[in-house]
Amino acid sequence: MPADLRPVHIPVMPREVLQWLQLSPGLTVLDGTVGAGGHSSLILKALGPAGRLIGVDRDPMMLNFAAAKLSGVNCLLSRGSYLEAAEILRSNGLEKVDRVLLDLGLSSDQLADRDRGFGFDAGGPLDMRFHPHEGRSAAQFLQQSTQAELQEVLETWGEEPAARRIAAEVHRRLQTGGAVETTADLQSCVAAVCGDLRSSSGRTALTRVFQALRIRVNEELEHADRMLTQVLPQILNTDGIAVVISFHSLEDRIVKNAFKGNHGWQVLTKTPIEAQPAEVRLNPRSRSAKLRAARWQPQP
Repeated sequence: MPADLRPVHIPVMPREVLQWLQLSPGLTVLDGTVGAGGHSSLILKALGPAGRLIGVDRDPMMLNFAAAKLSGVNCLLSRGSYLEAAEILRSNGLEKVDRVLLDLGLSSDQLADRDRGFGFDAGGPLDMRFHPHEGRSAAQFLQQSTQAELQEVLETWGEEPAARRIAAEVHRRLQTGGAVETTADLQSCVAAVCGDLRSSSGRTALTRVFQALRIRVNEELEHADRMLTQVLPQILNTDGIAVVISFHSLEDRIVKNAFKGNHGWQVLTKTPIEAQPAEVRLNPRSRSAKLRAARWQPQP
C-alpha cells in the first residue's frame, strides 16, 4: 500500500456496536467484514491483551488498510469471505468465537477507488468485484447476460422501477456495437431512460442500478443469508452474540428473518438500531444503517 494512501471510511455506529457486542477482556471476536479496521481497532481495545480478534475481508485492498491500523499478537487477519469463517478459525487453532460483527456496507474507500467502478462519482472501469481477480466483472456480466436477466437483477436487487427500459437500453447499445465497460458508459444508459442524472430522481435511479449490479457480481445477499443461517450457528459459542449492520431493505430483511427463523437465537434488538442525528450529520452514510443483534442460545 503506498505510503500516501490512507483510508477515508468512517465506521458506522461505533458506540452502538460496542454496546451491543457486550465486550469484556479475554473474549474472542470475529469481524467478518474488517474493512479498514475502524470497528476492529475499538474492539481490540475492549478485549485487552488476553482477548483475540480475527479480521476477515474479501477485498485485499481493505485488508491492507486493516493491517496498517491493527497490530498485536492477538490480532489475526485473513483474506476471504466470512462464509469461510469455520475454516479460517480452524487454521488459527480455534473452533468457535464469543462475538461476531458483520458490517454489510460498502466502504467509502471502495467507492472512491477509480480502478474498481463501485461508485459512479469516481469513474473508472466497470468492475465492482470485491476481489479484482475472482469471478466476472460487472462489465462482463452486462456483456454476457440476456436483457431479461439484467432486468431481473435491476428489479430484484435494485428495486428499480425503470428496470425494463434500462435493461433494454444497455442491450441496445451492446447489440449496435456500443460499449458498456466504464461507469460513464453505464451512466449514459441510465440517463437515456431516466433523464438528468443531476436531479434527485436521476441519482436515485443511478444508485439503484449500481447497487443491483454490485450485489449480483459479488453475490452479496446469498453470502449474507448463508452466513446468518448456516455458518454463524456453527462458529458461535453458546451465549455468543452476533451484531449485523445492513444498509438497505433487502439486507435488513435477511438479517431479521435469519434471527427470527431459528429458535436458537434470542433477539436482543426488537427493532433495528439506527444512527443518532448527530452521527448522521457527521457521516451521511450512516443514515441508512440498521443494526440488529442476537444471542446464540441453542436448544438442548
